[in-house]
Amino acid sequence: MAGCSSCSTTTGSSGGCNNNGTCGTSDCNKMNAFDWLSHMGIPTVDKFDIVEVKFKGGRKEYYRNVDFLPLTTGDPIVVDVPNGHHIGYVSLQGELVRLQMQKRKIKNDDNILRIYRVATQKDLEKWEEARNREIPTLYRAKQIIDEMKLEMKLSDVEFQSDNSKATFFYSAEDRVDFRELIKSLASEFKIRVEMRQISLRQEAGRLGGIGVCGRELCCSTWIYEFKSVNTSAARYQNLSLNPSKLSGQCGRLKCCLNYELDTYMAALSDIPEVEKPLQTELGPAKLQKTDIFRKLMWFSYNNDNNWHSITCERVKEIQELNAKGTKPANLTSDHTRELEDKISKSNLELEILDKKFATTKKSKKKKKPRPDNNNSNVKKESPSGSVQPTPRSNPNQNRPGRNKQRRDNPDAKSSGPPIEAQSDKSKNPESTPGQKPKNKRNNKRRFNPKNRGDQNQGQ
Repeated sequence: MAGCSSCSTTTGSSGGCNNNGTCGTSDCNKMNAFDWLSHMGIPTVDKFDIVEVKFKGGRKEYYRNVDFLPLTTGDPIVVDVPNGHHIGYVSLQGELVRLQMQKRKIKNDDNILRIYRVATQKDLEKWEEARNREIPTLYRAKQIIDEMKLEMKLSDVEFQSDNSKATFFYSAEDRVDFRELIKSLASEFKIRVEMRQISLRQEAGRLGGIGVCGRELCCSTWIYEFKSVNTSAARYQNLSLNPSKLSGQCGRLKCCLNYELDTYMAALSDIPEVEKPLQTELGPAKLQKTDIFRKLMWFSYNNDNNWHSITCERVKEIQELNAKGTKPANLTSDHTRELEDKISKSNLELEILDKKFATTKKSKKKKKPRPDNNNSNVKKESPSGSVQPTPRSNPNQNRPGRNKQRRDNPDAKSSGPPIEAQSDKSKNPESTPGQKPKNKRNNKRRFNPKNRGDQNQGQ
C-alpha cells in the first residue's frame, strides 16, 4: 500500500498500482507493519504523538505529529528534513510506535522532526517529477564512476520531493575517496549530493528479490538489524560447508542460519564431545555421525563401512570406563559373558528352527502300479466305424543310451524287429496290415549310414 501513488485510504478503498502482482514502486511489501492495536479501543487522551514514516527502499524514520493531524496508515505526508522537505507514507502510529522506538533505542527528545501537513495533489505531482529523474541519474552516475575508476558499486539514488537534493547509496569493500566524484555529480545534475555507504545486506534489502526458499528476502521484508553470521553456525547444525549453498544473494552467509542456532545449541548441551576414538576389545571405534535431536551417535570399528548406533548415555559410560583404563567388550555391552550369552541364545534359536523344519518331511509319492498289457490297449473307434488299438509308447524312447548302443551295433539291430514290437503284433491280432502305428519313429528300422548297403544282404 505504501509507495503507490494510486493507493489511498481516504475514500475507504485501496486502488493499488494495478501491476498484477509486480510492484511498480518496489515499496509495497518492504518492511510492512500491522497495527494489531488499532481496533482495541485505547483511550485517545494519551495517544502517542510520534508517527513512523516509511520512505523509498523500506527506510523508516520517526516524526512528531505536533498539530495532531488526523492521519491514517498509508497517507502521504510532508515531513521536515534538513535543508528542505520530503514526502513519505504513514506506516505505523499509536502505542506500537513507542515499542518500536524502544526496540531500536531511539530517544523521545527534541531531535525528532515534525510533520508539516498531509500531502496535496500539487506536492505529489512535484514529487513524481523528482522521482522520474532517479533512473537516468543512476545510469549517468555509474558512467562517471567508471571513468574515474573508483572501486565502488552504486546501487540506488533517492531524490527529495522538493527536487533539491539527491542521496546516492553505494557499497564498497575498502574506503573510497569520492570528493572529486561529488563535485562532478553536483555540476552534472545541479543538485546537492549526499553519498551514503551501505552494506551488502542492506543493498540486497533495498533491491529486493526471491530467496532459495521461495519467499521474499528477509532483509527486504522484516529484518532491520543485521547480526553477524559465522561458519560455526553451520557447523553446529551439521550443514555442509559449501559456500554456494550457505551464501545468499548478497554474497554473504545467509541470515537464516541464526534462526535455529539457539535450538541446536540447547540440544548440543546433552551430547558428549568425542575428541578421540572409543577403546573397546574389538578395536578403536571412531565417531562417524551424530543425530542431535534423536541423541544418537554412530561409530565404526577401524574405519569399517558398518556403522553402529548407540545413545549418548552409552557413549558417556564408555568414556568413563576408558578413563579408568578398562575396555568394554563392544559398543553395546561391557563384558564378554553378556556377548557369549547373546551368541548362545541366537544359536539356540537356530537349532530350534532346524529341528522344526527337519521333522516336516515331504511325503514321497508312491509309484502307480503298471497296468496289464490286456488293459493297456484301449480300443478306439475310428470315424469310419472300425476299431483301432491305441499304440503303446516305446519305453526305450527316452533312453538315449540304448539308442546310441544300437546305432553303434547295426548287426544287433538288423537281426530282427524289437521284442516289444513282436509282442504287440502277437497281442493285437485284430490290427490290419494296412494300418500304421502312430509312433513311426520307434517302429522304423534304422541302419548305420556307413553300412546302408548291408540292409539288402539278408534278403
